[in-house]
Parts: sequence; structure tokens; C-alpha cells
Amino acid sequence: MMIRFGRFFGSVVLASALVVQAMALAGDDLPDVEMQPIRVSEHVWYVSGTAGVATDNAGFVSNAAFVVTADGVVVFDTLGTPALARMLVERIRDVTGQPVRRVYISHYHADHVYGAQIFEDLGASIVAPEGAIRYLEGRAAGERLAERRVSLAPWVDDETRIVEPHRLLSGEERFNLGGVAFRAVNLGSAHSEGDLVLFVETDRVLVSGDIIFEGRIPFLGSANSGKWLETLVELETLDVAAIVPGHGAAASDPGKLVSLTRDYLAYVREKMSTAVDDWVPFDEAYDGVDWSDFIEYPAFFEANRRNAYGVYLSLEREALE
Repeated sequence: MMIRFGRFFGSVVLASALVVQAMALAGDDLPDVEMQPIRVSEHVWYVSGTAGVATDNAGFVSNAAFVVTADGVVVFDTLGTPALARMLVERIRDVTGQPVRRVYISHYHADHVYGAQIFEDLGASIVAPEGAIRYLEGRAAGERLAERRVSLAPWVDDETRIVEPHRLLSGEERFNLGGVAFRAVNLGSAHSEGDLVLFVETDRVLVSGDIIFEGRIPFLGSANSGKWLETLVELETLDVAAIVPGHGAAASDPGKLVSLTRDYLAYVREKMSTAVDDWVPFDEAYDGVDWSDFIEYPAFFEANRRNAYGVYLSLEREALE
């Protein structure tokens, strides 16, 4: 179902909650990475990982955002390891003494969700898009965790667990916390099995998750690239003050921020569609494509061939239906 976007952007801390949160963080080692909160608007902050692949920078390669209100904090995504999530909580505390009330998970890819157990231990409510359950019930979730326990050791280990959401969001919801108005929207299957975005309506800020990549080649994986492109076209029309992407720097120009992800998806689909229509084998088709517009971006060599192959296979399936 197509999500219709419109122009909808427009206390005292509980001592017991802070005690619980302090106890949950005590005594844990943290990776030697740079993580500084960046202010986007009156209430919205984010931290931004490097532009590398998933195992670079102790796993800190994605973004997480947090919204500070007079009655608590709303977090969007939890980063790629429990240790990074502990660092995120420390950075939140550098900004506010308010406890974390609610966590929205944009999608269930490892670099955005492996820190969720830290926030669950702090007593926060965890909300995810309905499609995440397909990932959790499949083999890929366990296989990825086993792989990361090797490739991201010691930051992902036997104590790392995949946290199931406390609540699944099937459509959209609005809520107000501490005088700040929010709107969470389940976009359906685009970048992943289920993708969720959060509008901080009071500040006119969109936190997009991996619907938008900035500064690096997008990871397609099991993406529905056609639906993803449709969603990006709509995002470009939004009347927002800023967008925080899933990877890369925030920006105030939706069209400019969306351009890399949109142009890359459109190009891969165009070239692979031509190959499928002409019955050209994938290896031959891939080697015949001019990738020069994208080759200099981080993660190109690690991700591009797999991305193209995934799109090729999906277009083959569509052609046979």
C-alpha cells in the first residue's frame, strides 16, 4: 500500500528510572570510537557512524537519533552492538537527564538493532514495523548474529541477543510526549522486510532509517527496489526542515539528500532490467555496465555486485510471473 505523505510537519525526571538506567550501564567496556551528538533542531539530535561496511569502526557505521522532550526521550534505532548502544545512552545523558521512554526500530538489520537489548534493560518500550516479524521468524536473523559474533567480536558475543519488539506497528500512529508531536509510519517492504520512519512534527524533522543513504553505496539485500524508489519520490516532496538518514549526514534539502539513493537504485534497476529483457546472463551484464558514477563511494566494492545480482534475480522473478 502506498503511503500518502502530506504536510503534517508543521517535568521532573523520575529518580527511580535514572537509578535503573545507571545500574544497567555500570562496568561495561566501550569501543574506542568517536561518537558525538549532533543537534538537528530544538528537540532532535543524532549520532553518525563512519561510511564503511558493517564491521568497520567497531560496528559504528549507521546513525541513531534521539528526541529530547520535557517528559522523556524517544530514540530511533539502537546501533550495531550493545557496547555502541551503551555509548549512545551516555551521549543522551550528556544532553539530558530525562529517561528513555520509547525506542523505534526503523528495520531489523543488524547495524540498527543489536543495541536494542540495552534499551530494553533500561525499561524503554520498543516499537518496530510489522514486517520485522518475517525477519525474526526466518533463518537469516540467527545466521547474521552468528556471523557478527565472529566478525564483530568482542562487541557482539554470546551475550548479544536479538530483541523482539514489544509492539508492532502496521500502519501509522501519532503521539505527544512532553509537548512534542510525533508521527510514526510503517512504509511496508522497501529497503527491508519492514521499514519505519519517524516524523518529529513539532520540529518538522524526518528520521528516515535506511530508506535514505548519504555518502555511501546503499545496501540492497532483500530490498523491494521498485517500492523503495516510489517511496523516495514521495520523500522528495516533503515540507521538512531536515532529514536524518540511516547512514550519513543530516541535511535540510530532501531532494539533495535523496539523490544518491534514488539515482543508484534507478540506475541498477535500469541496467539489470535491460539484461533480463534481453536474456543476458548476470555476469556478462554486470561486467558490461559503466559503474563510474558510483565506484568512488564507500562500500561500492563490498556491496555493488551483490546489490545488482539481487535486483537481477528479483526482476527475473517478476518477468516469470
